[in-house]
Amino acid sequence: MKNIKKIVVASMCLLLLTGCGEKTIPTLENGEEIITTLKDDRKISISQLYNELKDQYGLNTLMNMIDKIILEDKYSSDIDGAKEKAESTINQLKENYGDNLLSAIQYYTNYNSIEDYQNSLYISNLQEKAVTAYAKTKIKDSEIEKYYKEEIKPDIKVSHILITADYPSEASDDEKKAAEENAKKTAEEVISKLNDAQDKAETFKSLASEYSKDESTKNDGGNLGFINTNTLGDSYKKMVDKAYELKDGEYSKEAVKTELGYHIVLRTETKEKASLEEVKDTILDNLAEKYVTDNQDAQIKAMQELRKEYDMNIIDDDVHQQYVNYIQNSLAQIQANASNASKSSSKSSK
Repeated sequence: MKNIKKIVVASMCLLLLTGCGEKTIPTLENGEEIITTLKDDRKISISQLYNELKDQYGLNTLMNMIDKIILEDKYSSDIDGAKEKAESTINQLKENYGDNLLSAIQYYTNYNSIEDYQNSLYISNLQEKAVTAYAKTKIKDSEIEKYYKEEIKPDIKVSHILITADYPSEASDDEKKAAEENAKKTAEEVISKLNDAQDKAETFKSLASEYSKDESTKNDGGNLGFINTNTLGDSYKKMVDKAYELKDGEYSKEAVKTELGYHIVLRTETKEKASLEEVKDTILDNLAEKYVTDNQDAQIKAMQELRKEYDMNIIDDDVHQQYVNYIQNSLAQIQANASNASKSSSKSSK
């Protein structure tokens, strides 16, 4: 308790610029230091101030101090990266809000300065490390093996012919519909020519050169190179999914529609699937991310575990009880929210 009081005293000295170290602080008869005097011999002691601040701000301030010490020690090699990430976020906000950034921070958050908000982002970035590390301890070997079997794919070599629905920006709905139908019809014609060809691979290259609207690949037979499930991004997801359904040397007998247009897909080669050991770290990262999404209490429990690891002991009985209540209430609220969400989902499905 004395240590916490010293922190309050030091903070007040800095804020009030009283130069505490240069003055003799008056005391009450019981030895308590006085921070303010008023007429009629009225006084406010540091203990009174401490108790007021403790009740209103004590736990939040103390936990921020504790977590900063722990996180900077535990993830010392990540400090620079966390600071850079926080600074980058602030710079982006400055671009968005300009001179109104401080007002926006004060309106949308509990922080009163850009510096305080940036520091909170910095600590949050370090907390993400702790939460991810905690989540990874909850992943079972059987989950890793299941993910490897079902989600990890070998690299495959793919080519495509892209047919697009082309129309001017001022086109009417009917013109857009006609262009779409024409693109689909052209894709069907390309597939028909492939069906009739003797040498499918060479014909595919020739048709890509003639029909494909993908300027970066059309003169190379539509070759996209070796890809995996996430290589080409969301725009190509349906096309990539189709490619994994094919065998080497097979092409899609129906055009695959994406936001880019109609694709005719050819799978030409398959590499050996990476071993479990080679992709285990990636799998753990993905499963940990899912765990955190599925378990809203992960952050609270992760920091709980880390504070225990560092032998955190809150000496002040009142603040200790506040901490216990905070943890219990937070977990109970998360559980209640999850229960309400489950009930709501159940009702909507009926």
